[in-house]
Amino acid sequence: MNIEWSDFFTAATLEKIIRIAVILAVGIAVIYFIAFLVKKILPLKWSRQRKMIIDRAVQYTGFIILVLIVISELEISLAPIFGAAGVIGLVVGIASQTSIGNIISGFFLVSEKSFEIGDVIRIGDKTGTVYSIDLLSIKIRTFDNLLIRIPNQTVISTELINVTRFPIRRMDVIVSVAYKEDLGKVKSILEEVARQNPLCLDEPEPIIIFQAFGASGIDIQLGVWTIRENYLQVKNSVFREIKEAFNREGIEIPFPHISLYTGEETKAFPMEVKK
Repeated sequence: MNIEWSDFFTAATLEKIIRIAVILAVGIAVIYFIAFLVKKILPLKWSRQRKMIIDRAVQYTGFIILVLIVISELEISLAPIFGAAGVIGLVVGIASQTSIGNIISGFFLVSEKSFEIGDVIRIGDKTGTVYSIDLLSIKIRTFDNLLIRIPNQTVISTELINVTRFPIRRMDVIVSVAYKEDLGKVKSILEEVARQNPLCLDEPEPIIIFQAFGASGIDIQLGVWTIRENYLQVKNSVFREIKEAFNREGIEIPFPHISLYTGEETKAFPMEVKK
């Protein structure tokens, strides 16, 4: 019985393809299974960010090992590959200095722990919830459900505000009252508004600051403390309650006034409106 070389080659090739396919299937399943086990045994108190980094490290390591096993099965010499990789790496390294900077900045972000996944942050004029922290960038989801990608270098070199880092926040309201109003009475009304609102905390105490003599009235700042989850509710309710209390007590909230003078004396310039 004569066996053609082409038949032998086809059978050997088919066997190798099947073996590599089995290795890939089993290897991928094992990698994800190990990653799943690692996530299960990690302490519950660890942050989502730390767990995500460990999960990705396990997966990347597993896939690198799997690729090396496949190369070994293909009986490919690694020396030419490493030589070519060195040349390619040099070219890519020169051309991707920005990416390297982003990777290094990413390590600084992780070590600083300025924010974690799920925090609300403000970077420049962008505000949103941290969606993911990746090797080259972070992604935030804005409140109108847009996904924004910000390079790590930009994050590390820009002022960053973590809105939800602490459990309580102060909500400030600037309100203006007419010059004729009794400031003692106004202060008492604002204190009562803060005291009666169930979402405002008693400790720390609300603050009331007379800010400035404005163009049309006296500007007053009311600052009330609340837990961060209630911030928007407090902001809306306090605004409404101040307006209602001022209306009830006859306190005037002024609108801009413009007076014209002749320039010779401090008397109002006479004007006549004709219909």
